[in-house]
Amino acid sequence: MKDNLTLAITSIGDLLLHNRISLSQEGKPIEGVRVCIPEYQRPYKWTARNAIQLLDDIIEARNDNKEVYRVGTLILHKTQRDGEDVYDIVDGQQRTITFALLLHALYELEEEANRRFIGLLMQNIGSNKHTCRNIPINLNAFRRRIRKVSDSDGGKDHEHTRDMQTLREFIETQCELIVVITDDISEAFQFFDSQNARGKALYPHDLLKAYHLREMSDVPSGETEEIVKRWEKIPQRELADFFGEYLYRLKEWMNGNVADELCEANIHKFKGVNRASRAPYARFYKGAYAYASQINSLSIPGVLGIQDVSPFQLNAPIIAGKPFFEYADHYYSLLYDIRHNDKFEGFYIKGNKIVEVLDTHFKSGTGNLIARQLFDMALLLYVDRFSPATYPSRTEVSLFERFVRYAFVWAYSLRAQHYRLGWPSAQNYIMGKGGLINALNIFKVISDSDTPTSLMSSLDELLVPLTWDKIKHSDRNIEKYLQFFISYNFLPKQ
Repeated sequence: MKDNLTLAITSIGDLLLHNRISLSQEGKPIEGVRVCIPEYQRPYKWTARNAIQLLDDIIEARNDNKEVYRVGTLILHKTQRDGEDVYDIVDGQQRTITFALLLHALYELEEEANRRFIGLLMQNIGSNKHTCRNIPINLNAFRRRIRKVSDSDGGKDHEHTRDMQTLREFIETQCELIVVITDDISEAFQFFDSQNARGKALYPHDLLKAYHLREMSDVPSGETEEIVKRWEKIPQRELADFFGEYLYRLKEWMNGNVADELCEANIHKFKGVNRASRAPYARFYKGAYAYASQINSLSIPGVLGIQDVSPFQLNAPIIAGKPFFEYADHYYSLLYDIRHNDKFEGFYIKGNKIVEVLDTHFKSGTGNLIARQLFDMALLLYVDRFSPATYPSRTEVSLFERFVRYAFVWAYSLRAQHYRLGWPSAQNYIMGKGGLINALNIFKVISDSDTPTSLMSSLDELLVPLTWDKIKHSDRNIEKYLQFFISYNFLPKQ
C-alpha cells in the first residue's frame, strides 16, 4: 500500500455527525475529518426517486436485521485550505449529500434539544441549478415519507416516531462506507468508481481523465486541481458527445476508417505518447509540443515573427498528461465557437448567409442534425489545419469563406438525397459508398492537403453538381438551401 493512501471504513454517523472516520487500516479512528464538496465536483443530480429508493433499501436492510449495511465507496482527497486539513469528496458525493439530507429530516422529528446539525449541509455545496433544485426537492421528499402522523393521540403517532428514531440509529451506526483517502489528487481519480449511483458505466472520457491524471505525478497538486475543476465544469453529456461524436469520428475518418462508437476498447486513440516513451516519433511530437509551449509563453513572440503557435493537430498523437487536458480544452472551445455561430479562433462566421439559413430553418430532425455535424466537423478540421489563431490575412479569410461553401455543398448534398437520413447512410457517404453524388471522405482530403489552395483545387475536381432527379429531401424548407446550390453552380436552375 502506498504511503499516501489510506483505506478505512466509516459509519454514516461518525462521518456526518462526528467528523470522524470510524476505523482506519491501522485499527484506529481518524479524527477531524471535515468532508467538503470541492468546486470542481459535478452538480448534485440525484432525484427524489433516487433518494426514496435509497431510503427503501435502508429500511429493507434494517427489517432484515442486517448488522452492517455497506452503502458504497467514498473517495476523499486530503488537502489544506486556510491552514486546515479538509477532505474533498472526489467520488461518492451524490450518496453522501443524500444521507445528510435524510439525517436532517429525521432529526427534525426530535425535540429541539436533541436535534443535531449536519456540518456538510452548513457549507456552500454549490450554486449549480441542478444542485439548487434537487436538494430542497429531495429533503421535502424525505419529510413527506417519514412524517406519517395519524389522527389519533392529538395528531402524534408515538409508535411511528420511535420507529423513525430506530431507523435513524440504524443509519448512523450500521450503514457503512468504504473510504479511500489520499493526499494525491491524481491518485484519487485513479480510484474513481467504475459505476455511478444507479450502476451505469462511466463515460469513456472519465476513463481518459483517470489515465491522464496518472501521467501528471510531476504536476503540482494546485495546478492539477485547477485542471480538474475546468474539466468538471463542462456538462458531462457535452464532453461525451465531444469525444465520441466529434473527435473520435474525426480521427477515424481522417485515416479512412469507419467510425463506430468510442468505448473502453478503443480509447487508446486518446492516450497518446506518454512521458516514458523514447521512440523517435514520440520524441518528435513531445519536442513540437514543448517548442510551441515555449514560444507561446514568450512576452514578445512577434519579434520572432511567430504568433500563437498551436501545440496541437487533430491528426497528430496526443501527449499524455497535462497536454491532454489542454488539448481537450482547446478543441472543445474551438468546436463550441463554430457550432454556436459566434466566432472561432481568428475568424468570425456570424453573418454568413449559409449558417444563418441552417440555424434558422434546419435545427431539428435527425437528418438535419447529422448534416450540420458533418459541416461543423469539416470546418473544425480546416481551421485546425490551415487557419492561424490570430490576425488572419484577407487572403486567409477569403479562403476560409470559400471552404465554407465547399463544406456546405458536401454535407448537404448528402441531406438532399435522403428523405430520412441516419448514421449508417452517412458513414457510407463518407466512405464513398452508396452511389450518391459527392460521396467522398472530405476529412481525408483535408488531412492529405498541404495548403488551402491545393485543398480547394481537389474539391473543385471532386465535388460535382446535383441533379434535380436525385433530390429526395422532404423538408418543406428545402428551397432555402437549394438556392445556395444553384448560386454556386452545384444545381441547375429549374
